[in-house]
Amino acid sequence: MKISGFAAVAALALAAQGCRCAGTKCCAAREPAKPAFETLISPRGATVDAPEKTLPAYKTAVERGFGFECDIYLSADKRVFTFHDRTLTRTSNGANTNKCTDAKWSDVAKLDVGNWGKFKGSKFAGTRPALLEEVLELTRDGRWLYVDVKCRDESIVPYVKEVLAKQKKANPGNTLFLCGTVECGRAFKKLLPEYKVLSCLNCCRGWKKGDPPVPVAEIIATTKKMGADGVDLRYIPEVTTAEYMKAIKDAGLEMHVWTIDDMPDAVEAVRRGAQTVTTNCAKKILDEYNASVRK
Repeated sequence: MKISGFAAVAALALAAQGCRCAGTKCCAAREPAKPAFETLISPRGATVDAPEKTLPAYKTAVERGFGFECDIYLSADKRVFTFHDRTLTRTSNGANTNKCTDAKWSDVAKLDVGNWGKFKGSKFAGTRPALLEEVLELTRDGRWLYVDVKCRDESIVPYVKEVLAKQKKANPGNTLFLCGTVECGRAFKKLLPEYKVLSCLNCCRGWKKGDPPVPVAEIIATTKKMGADGVDLRYIPEVTTAEYMKAIKDAGLEMHVWTIDDMPDAVEAVRRGAQTVTTNCAKKILDEYNASVRK
C-alpha cells in the first residue's frame, strides 16, 4: 500500500507516540487532517519570510498551518513580552542595549525590530516586539504554541498566569511552557498545573562539536525534579539516539527535539521517537518531504 507524504509523516508521528497501526483503521477517526503540520514547530515564527519573534513571523507560521514557539521575558515594569536574546541590542540595531529584564515596556515598545539584517528597508520596518497577550490571540486548537521562558526564574510566572486569565484562545490543549531551570518549571507546575511544562535541555555539556553528552539518566532526573511532563531536547544525531529517546519515554515523559533544519534529520528524529520537531525551516522540510515521497 502506498501512502501520501502527509500520511507517512502521520504514521511516523503516531508510532513515536506509541501507536502501532501505521495511521490506518484504528487511528482513522483521530488522525489530524494535516498531521505533518502538527508535528513541526516554527521556533521564531516563519523567520525566512519575516523578522524573528515578531507578530508578522508568528502570523505567517500560523497561516501556513504550523505550530510555533515564542520566547518571553518579564520587563522591569512587569509586562510579559517576546524576544529571543537576553539583551535588546541585536534586532533593534543597537537602539537599546539593555537586558530585556532591565528595560521598561514603554521603552521596548518604541523599538523597531523589523528593520535589520535581510529585512532592512522592508515592509516590516516599524514592527515592535510583541506582548504575550498579542501572541496568545494566534493560538488555535490542533496546533501547539510553545512558550519558552527565557528569563529562567520563577518571578515571571504570576504575570503569565494573569495574562492567561484575561484571554480566551490559549488553553492547556494548545499551549505549553518550556523551562530551562528546575525552579522555573516547578513554579509553572505549581501556579498553572493544568498546563504542560517541558524541560528545555541541551543533550551535551556545551555547544561545540565534540562536547561530551549528558547521560540520559541526568536528563530524566532533572525533568522529574522539575515536575515537568516531558523533555524538549537539543537534537544531536550521535547523542539523541533511538535508545536515548526510548529511555526518556519509558520514564513516562514526552519526547520533543530542537532545532533541526534538514529534512532527512527531521524524519529520522521522528522515527527515533520525537513527538514534535522544532525547525527554522518548517515549510521547506515539509515541501521536500512531500516531494520525496511522490517520486
